[in-house]
Amino acid sequence: MGSIAKSYPPGIHVPSLTWFRSDDTQSIDWELQERHLEFLVRSGLHGIVIAGTNGEAATLTPDEKSRLVSLTRSVAQKQGRADLAITCGTFGGCTQAIIEDTKLACKAGADYALVLVPSYFHFALDSDAIVAFFQEVASASPIPIVIYNFPGVVSGLNVNSEMLQTLGDHPNIVAVKLTCGTIASVSRTVAKFGPGLAKSGAQPSFVALAGQSDWLVPCLSVGGTGCITGLANLFPKACIEIFNLYTSGKKAKAEELQLQLASVEWGFGKGGINGTKWVVGKYREYPEDSTWCRRPYPKFLDEGKREWITETVKPLQKVEEALVQRDA
Repeated sequence: MGSIAKSYPPGIHVPSLTWFRSDDTQSIDWELQERHLEFLVRSGLHGIVIAGTNGEAATLTPDEKSRLVSLTRSVAQKQGRADLAITCGTFGGCTQAIIEDTKLACKAGADYALVLVPSYFHFALDSDAIVAFFQEVASASPIPIVIYNFPGVVSGLNVNSEMLQTLGDHPNIVAVKLTCGTIASVSRTVAKFGPGLAKSGAQPSFVALAGQSDWLVPCLSVGGTGCITGLANLFPKACIEIFNLYTSGKKAKAEELQLQLASVEWGFGKGGINGTKWVVGKYREYPEDSTWCRRPYPKFLDEGKREWITETVKPLQKVEEALVQRDA
């Protein structure tokens, strides 16, 4: 680990979905995976996250994650974006397993590692233990660490703003993704480390990002640097447009589009990962057999839910198409 880690790029990062075949082992559909990554890279997103929650990190083998990262880098290079920021999610039951995951991610070509707290022994992990965990991982990781605060998937463990203020001092911890939706953690982080989009162009050593795009503008308004959002698997340009409008001073227009997007994001939130994959596949015209999550996550088969999510995300489709035509 170097003494000064590279900063986390501002903007819109997407946790790429992982696509599986409908065979007995649900192996990765590499042809469709490459097709989807080409779409994401071509859209102009500021970064791609591999093996996040939307990417079903808990179901992936180390070899699969490594190959996904390598494929993403290859796609980026082919499209003239060799320096695209790639973040790889980690997963494991102990500190050493997470450290090994960061090394694997680095070897495969990732720039950053996204780290959740191991939660099997959640009943024993107090604030001191959680802080010590992140510090140990960061000190051993060959790439910078992004804290992933998502209490909903780690038995309620929360990396609160007080803990973040301590962790942000570590030279190899560069950002936090707040899927907890706590905007106060953004403002308190900014109060200590400085605004992430300062006019001087200098970025602080530690920044905060929204974990969903439905509060991108509120996050930016208190000094956050962007978001990591699953919605960008379908509407990347709409997310980028909000970021660009806000950072260019067109805040009223950014707020207007934010309100449209927030209603659509509810479809992704309520629909779950299986609903998200199904509706992305429907609108992107992917084979339905490759939209299922790895078992035991159930298939998205309820016709009422399918109709609801299709109609819920539909309003942003015209916005996305217009932006694609504008940027062509």
